[in-house]
Amino acid sequence: MIINNLKRLAFFIVVISLFACNYNSAVMMKTEKGFVFDEMPTDTVSEYILSKSDIIEFQLYTNKGTSIVDVTAITESVSRGAVLRSGETYLIEPDGFVKLPILDRVELEGLTIREAEVLLEKKYAKFYINSFVKLQVKNRRIIIFPGGSGKAQVVPLENENMTILEALGKVGGLPNEAKAYKIKLIRGDLKDPKVYLFDFSTIEGIKKSDFVLQANDLIYVEKRSDAFREVIRDVAPVISLIASTITLIIVVNNLK
Repeated sequence: MIINNLKRLAFFIVVISLFACNYNSAVMMKTEKGFVFDEMPTDTVSEYILSKSDIIEFQLYTNKGTSIVDVTAITESVSRGAVLRSGETYLIEPDGFVKLPILDRVELEGLTIREAEVLLEKKYAKFYINSFVKLQVKNRRIIIFPGGSGKAQVVPLENENMTILEALGKVGGLPNEAKAYKIKLIRGDLKDPKVYLFDFSTIEGIKKSDFVLQANDLIYVEKRSDAFREVIRDVAPVISLIASTITLIIVVNNLK
Protein backbone atom coordinates (compact mmCIF):
# COMPACT_ATOMS: atom_id res chain seq x y z
CA MET A 1 0.00 0.00 0.00
CA ILE A 2 2.78 2.37 0.95
CA ILE A 3 4.67 1.53 -2.22
CA ASN A 4 1.62 2.21 -4.38
CA ASN A 5 1.11 5.58 -2.73
CA LEU A 6 4.75 6.44 -3.28
CA LYS A 7 4.44 5.51 -6.94
CA ARG A 8 1.44 7.80 -7.32
CA LEU A 9 3.32 10.55 -5.55
CA ALA A 10 6.33 10.07 -7.79
CA PHE A 11 4.15 10.19 -10.89
CA PHE A 12 2.50 13.38 -9.67
CA ILE A 13 5.87 15.06 -8.98
CA VAL A 14 7.19 14.12 -12.40
CA VAL A 15 4.11 15.56 -14.13
CA ILE A 16 4.43 18.78 -12.15
CA SER A 17 8.11 18.97 -13.02
CA LEU A 18 7.34 18.65 -16.71
CA PHE A 19 5.16 21.72 -16.56
CA ALA A 20 7.40 23.66 -14.21
CA CYS A 21 10.74 23.01 -15.89
CA ASN A 22 12.63 25.95 -17.39
CA TYR A 23 11.77 25.14 -20.97
CA ASN A 24 13.40 27.56 -23.41
CA SER A 25 14.55 29.71 -20.50
CA ALA A 26 17.73 30.75 -22.33
CA VAL A 27 15.83 32.46 -25.16
CA MET A 28 16.33 36.23 -24.99
CA MET A 29 14.53 39.10 -26.66
CA LYS A 30 11.30 37.15 -27.10
CA THR A 31 8.47 38.67 -29.09
CA GLU A 32 4.89 37.78 -28.26
CA LYS A 33 2.71 35.98 -30.75
CA GLY A 34 1.50 38.38 -33.44
CA PHE A 35 4.31 40.87 -32.80
CA VAL A 36 4.60 43.31 -35.71
CA PHE A 37 8.20 43.80 -36.78
CA ASP A 38 9.32 47.10 -38.28
CA GLU A 39 9.33 47.37 -42.05
CA MET A 40 12.73 47.40 -43.72
CA PRO A 41 13.61 50.94 -44.86
CA THR A 42 13.11 51.27 -48.61
CA ASP A 43 15.95 53.78 -48.77
CA THR A 44 18.48 51.61 -46.96
CA VAL A 45 21.46 53.75 -46.04
CA SER A 46 24.68 52.40 -47.50
CA GLU A 47 26.88 54.46 -45.20
CA TYR A 48 27.39 54.80 -41.48
CA ILE A 49 25.30 57.47 -39.74
CA LEU A 50 26.81 59.46 -36.88
CA SER A 51 24.91 59.14 -33.62
CA LYS A 52 25.03 60.13 -29.95
CA SER A 53 28.00 58.83 -27.93
CA ASP A 54 30.14 58.36 -31.03
CA ILE A 55 33.77 59.29 -30.38
CA ILE A 56 35.22 60.83 -33.51
CA GLU A 57 38.83 61.38 -34.42
CA PHE A 58 39.05 64.84 -35.97
CA GLN A 59 41.81 66.07 -38.26
CA LEU A 60 41.89 69.52 -39.87
CA TYR A 61 44.14 70.28 -42.84
CA THR A 62 44.80 73.39 -44.91
CA ASN A 63 45.41 73.80 -48.64
CA LYS A 64 43.30 70.78 -49.59
CA GLY A 65 45.13 68.48 -47.23
CA THR A 66 48.75 69.45 -47.77
CA SER A 67 49.37 70.22 -44.07
CA ILE A 68 47.56 69.31 -40.88
CA VAL A 69 46.62 71.89 -38.27
CA ASP A 70 47.54 71.36 -34.64
CA VAL A 71 44.00 71.69 -33.24
CA THR A 72 45.28 71.65 -29.66
CA ALA A 73 47.20 74.90 -30.21
CA ILE A 74 44.79 77.04 -32.21
CA THR A 75 42.73 79.82 -30.69
CA GLU A 76 39.98 82.06 -31.98
CA SER A 77 42.67 84.30 -33.44
CA VAL A 78 43.76 81.25 -35.49
CA SER A 79 47.42 80.42 -35.59
CA ARG A 80 49.02 80.20 -39.01
CA GLY A 81 51.36 77.45 -37.89
CA ALA A 82 50.65 73.93 -39.04
CA VAL A 83 52.41 70.84 -37.76
CA LEU A 84 52.03 67.14 -38.36
CA ARG A 85 50.00 65.67 -35.54
CA SER A 86 47.62 62.75 -34.97
CA GLY A 87 43.96 63.63 -34.71
CA GLU A 88 42.25 64.51 -31.44
CA THR A 89 39.08 62.73 -30.34
CA TYR A 90 35.75 64.38 -29.56
CA LEU A 91 32.45 63.08 -28.24
CA ILE A 92 29.07 63.56 -29.91
CA GLU A 93 27.04 64.58 -26.88
CA PRO A 94 23.51 63.39 -25.96
CA ASP A 95 21.95 66.36 -27.82
CA GLY A 96 23.75 65.38 -31.05
CA PHE A 97 26.30 68.21 -30.92
CA VAL A 98 30.09 68.01 -30.71
CA LYS A 99 32.38 70.74 -29.41
CA LEU A 100 35.21 71.49 -31.86
CA PRO A 101 38.06 74.03 -31.90
CA ILE A 102 37.08 77.53 -33.08
CA LEU A 103 33.57 76.43 -34.18
CA ASP A 104 32.42 75.53 -30.68
CA ARG A 105 29.35 73.28 -30.84
CA VAL A 106 28.24 71.77 -34.15
CA GLU A 107 25.38 69.31 -34.71
CA LEU A 108 26.63 66.13 -36.46
CA GLU A 109 24.11 63.51 -35.39
CA GLY A 110 22.22 62.02 -38.33
CA LEU A 111 24.89 62.82 -40.92
CA THR A 112 27.08 60.36 -42.79
CA ILE A 113 30.79 60.76 -42.21
CA ARG A 114 31.24 62.38 -45.62
CA GLU A 115 28.34 64.79 -45.03
CA ALA A 116 29.88 65.78 -41.69
CA GLU A 117 33.28 66.34 -43.33
CA VAL A 118 31.76 68.59 -46.01
CA LEU A 119 29.82 70.57 -43.40
CA LEU A 120 32.94 71.17 -41.29
CA GLU A 121 35.03 72.07 -44.32
CA LYS A 122 32.53 74.82 -45.15
CA LYS A 123 32.59 76.14 -41.59
CA TYR A 124 36.38 76.10 -41.34
CA ALA A 125 36.66 77.80 -44.76
CA LYS A 126 36.01 81.07 -42.88
CA PHE A 127 39.36 80.62 -41.13
CA TYR A 128 41.51 78.52 -43.46
CA ILE A 129 42.16 78.48 -47.19
CA ASN A 130 40.94 75.29 -48.86
CA SER A 131 40.20 73.57 -45.55
CA PHE A 132 40.14 69.78 -45.56
CA VAL A 133 38.55 67.70 -42.79
CA LYS A 134 38.97 64.02 -42.06
CA LEU A 135 36.73 62.20 -39.54
CA GLN A 136 36.85 58.68 -38.21
CA VAL A 137 34.59 57.09 -35.58
CA LYS A 138 36.68 55.25 -33.00
CA ASN A 139 34.12 53.42 -30.87
CA ARG A 140 31.68 51.85 -33.32
CA ARG A 141 30.63 48.37 -32.28
CA ILE A 142 27.69 46.00 -32.29
CA ILE A 143 26.71 43.00 -30.15
CA ILE A 144 25.92 39.64 -31.75
CA PHE A 145 24.20 36.68 -30.08
CA PRO A 146 24.71 33.97 -32.76
CA GLY A 147 22.34 31.43 -31.20
CA GLY A 148 22.88 27.81 -30.20
CA SER A 149 26.30 27.08 -28.79
CA GLY A 150 27.74 30.31 -30.17
CA LYS A 151 28.93 32.86 -27.63
CA ALA A 152 27.89 36.50 -27.70
CA GLN A 153 30.54 38.81 -29.09
CA VAL A 154 31.14 42.55 -29.24
CA VAL A 155 32.20 43.25 -32.83
CA PRO A 156 33.87 46.52 -33.92
CA LEU A 157 32.56 48.07 -37.13
CA GLU A 158 35.81 48.23 -39.01
CA ASN A 159 34.38 49.92 -42.10
CA GLU A 160 31.61 52.40 -42.77
CA ASN A 161 29.25 50.01 -44.53
CA MET A 162 29.47 46.64 -42.78
CA THR A 163 26.36 44.58 -43.51
CA ILE A 164 24.53 42.16 -41.25
CA LEU A 165 25.76 39.20 -43.29
CA GLU A 166 29.38 40.35 -42.96
CA ALA A 167 28.94 40.72 -39.20
CA LEU A 168 27.59 37.18 -38.85
CA GLY A 169 30.53 35.97 -40.90
CA LYS A 170 32.97 37.64 -38.51
CA VAL A 171 31.64 35.55 -35.60
CA GLY A 172 31.94 32.31 -37.57
CA GLY A 173 28.46 32.16 -39.06
CA LEU A 174 25.51 30.40 -37.46
CA PRO A 175 25.85 27.20 -35.42
CA ASN A 176 23.69 24.18 -36.27
CA GLU A 177 21.34 24.96 -33.37
CA ALA A 178 20.52 28.46 -34.64
CA LYS A 179 17.33 29.45 -36.46
CA ALA A 180 18.53 31.05 -39.69
CA TYR A 181 14.96 32.15 -40.38
CA LYS A 182 14.62 34.07 -37.12
CA ILE A 183 17.36 36.69 -36.88
CA LYS A 184 16.35 39.83 -35.00
CA LEU A 185 18.10 43.18 -35.27
CA ILE A 186 17.33 45.68 -32.51
CA ARG A 187 18.25 49.30 -33.20
CA GLY A 188 17.94 52.64 -31.43
CA ASP A 189 16.73 53.59 -27.97
CA LEU A 190 16.09 50.32 -26.10
CA LYS A 191 13.07 51.93 -24.43
CA ASP A 192 11.41 52.13 -27.84
CA PRO A 193 13.62 50.33 -30.36
CA LYS A 194 13.17 49.41 -33.98
CA VAL A 195 13.03 45.63 -34.35
CA TYR A 196 13.70 44.06 -37.74
CA LEU A 197 13.35 40.38 -38.66
CA PHE A 198 15.62 38.64 -41.17
CA ASP A 199 15.23 35.22 -42.75
CA PHE A 200 18.52 33.98 -44.16
CA SER A 201 17.28 30.41 -44.65
CA THR A 202 16.26 31.17 -48.25
CA ILE A 203 17.81 32.90 -51.25
CA GLU A 204 14.90 35.37 -51.18
CA GLY A 205 15.81 36.33 -47.64
CA ILE A 206 19.48 36.77 -48.51
CA LYS A 207 18.45 39.63 -50.81
CA LYS A 208 18.05 41.74 -47.65
CA SER A 209 21.52 40.86 -46.36
CA ASP A 210 23.03 44.16 -47.57
CA PHE A 211 21.40 45.92 -44.60
CA VAL A 212 24.09 48.31 -43.30
CA LEU A 213 24.74 48.19 -39.56
CA GLN A 214 24.91 51.17 -37.24
CA ALA A 215 26.70 51.55 -33.92
CA ASN A 216 25.11 49.74 -30.97
CA ASP A 217 22.92 47.48 -33.11
CA LEU A 218 22.00 44.20 -31.40
CA ILE A 219 21.78 41.06 -33.52
CA TYR A 220 20.06 38.11 -31.87
CA VAL A 221 19.75 34.74 -33.60
CA GLU A 222 17.17 32.57 -31.88
CA LYS A 223 18.23 29.10 -30.79
CA ARG A 224 16.41 26.06 -32.17
CA SER A 225 14.96 24.31 -29.13
CA ASP A 226 15.42 20.61 -28.39
CA ALA A 227 12.39 19.99 -26.20
CA PHE A 228 13.16 16.37 -25.37
CA ARG A 229 16.71 17.04 -24.19
CA GLU A 230 15.67 20.08 -22.18
CA VAL A 231 12.88 18.16 -20.44
CA ILE A 232 15.21 15.27 -19.60
CA ARG A 233 17.86 17.69 -18.33
CA ASP A 234 15.43 19.50 -16.02
CA VAL A 235 13.52 16.43 -14.76
CA ALA A 236 16.48 14.07 -14.30
CA PRO A 237 17.45 15.40 -10.83
CA VAL A 238 13.85 15.06 -9.62
CA ILE A 239 13.53 11.50 -10.94
CA SER A 240 16.85 10.58 -9.36
CA LEU A 241 15.73 11.94 -5.98
CA ILE A 242 12.40 10.08 -6.14
CA ALA A 243 14.08 6.82 -7.17
CA SER A 244 16.56 7.10 -4.31
CA THR A 245 13.75 7.79 -1.83
CA ILE A 246 11.67 4.81 -3.02
CA THR A 247 14.71 2.54 -2.88
CA LEU A 248 15.46 3.65 0.67
CA ILE A 249 11.86 3.04 1.78
CA ILE A 250 11.80 -0.42 0.19
CA VAL A 251 15.06 -1.34 1.94
CA VAL A 252 13.74 -0.10 5.29
CA ASN A 253 10.46 -2.07 4.86
CA ASN A 254 12.36 -5.25 4.03
CA LEU A 255 14.42 -4.91 7.16
CA LYS A 256 11.33 -4.84 9.36
